Amino acid sequence: MILILTAGTVLIGCRDQKTTGEKIEDGLEEIGDGIDDTAHDVEDGIEDAADDIEDAVN
Repeated sequence: MILILTAGTVLIGCRDQKTTGEKIEDGLEEIGDGIDDTAHDVEDGIEDAADDIEDAVN
């Protein structure tokens, strides 16, 4: 039982640890994804507004 607990502790302790650079890169990637999503939402909103204006004019 002690052997199993020790093996479990070792395996948990050996997880991949990200460096600060990797954490920054991941954060920037998430920010970029958020900006991209927001840009698509704005584009969709503009297209919807243009369609509404076109419908109102016709």
